[in-house]
Amino acid sequence: MKLLPEMVVFAKVVDHSGFAAAGRQLGMTASAVSRCVGRLEAHLGVRLLNRTTRSLSLTEPGAEVYADCARIVNAARDIEAQAGRYASHPTGTLRITAPMVYGDIWLARQLSSFLIQWPDVKIEIELSDRLVDLVEEGMDLAIRVAVPGTLAPGMVARPLCAMAYVIVATPAYLRQHGTPDRPQQLAAHRCIHLGFGALRSQLGMRRGGEELVVEIDGPLKVNSSMARLAVVEGGVGIGIVPDFIAAPGVASGALVRLFADWTLTGAYAERMVYAVYPPTRHLPKKVRALIDHLVS
Repeated sequence: MKLLPEMVVFAKVVDHSGFAAAGRQLGMTASAVSRCVGRLEAHLGVRLLNRTTRSLSLTEPGAEVYADCARIVNAARDIEAQAGRYASHPTGTLRITAPMVYGDIWLARQLSSFLIQWPDVKIEIELSDRLVDLVEEGMDLAIRVAVPGTLAPGMVARPLCAMAYVIVATPAYLRQHGTPDRPQQLAAHRCIHLGFGALRSQLGMRRGGEELVVEIDGPLKVNSSMARLAVVEGGVGIGIVPDFIAAPGVASGALVRLFADWTLTGAYAERMVYAVYPPTRHLPKKVRALIDHLVS
């Protein structure tokens, strides 16, 4: 029983494939993590890990011990979550991951009122466009933007809101180059768009029963929504950007939304924003409170 902390550390080492990575998650140095694993090996009388200068791998007994240690860690999480149900209000540290732009522009603005309402909750946010493994990296919640039906299985996903791409330009650009009144006219304009991967230069559009595809081109292709918006705001061309970052400019009149009665399709189809979390029998109050706050 006295080696339970060492068991937790060993499970983290395996989950994160190294002493240093496990240490960062646990707030320990790599040498302290290594000593914990050494104490566990000495107590059990078996080698749990094959160590080289470049990698770690489980021994046969190490694989069996890891499976049991992982169950201990998961059980501890369930106990903590279950106990949290009986607290009078949300408490503790809430670890969140979200895409860079969505976290900067939308999520961060929702947190002030939440933290004022629940002062005993602390929040740690990792803004990253990589797909974070919530269980392995100890995250409570992820905000993910995805086409419905494409989220990885095995997680609980609660829809928060829709996100659409919109077509915008400055009044100055439109005065100089004219305002297109038919989607096909976009082909003659300087378009600022992604142009990479699935989001290439074909723009699908739908209005009622009418569907079409327009070939677009322009002076800049960049995989940053904020960069596209900045260039569009400079009057260089017509841009395709997420609605949530265009909204302030459209509301102030600094931007004009074009073809608002059309829906973009294909690679630019509407997405949903989800709050995603690992399945658990007892969702902590801090997680439930934040999800409810974001929904509202």
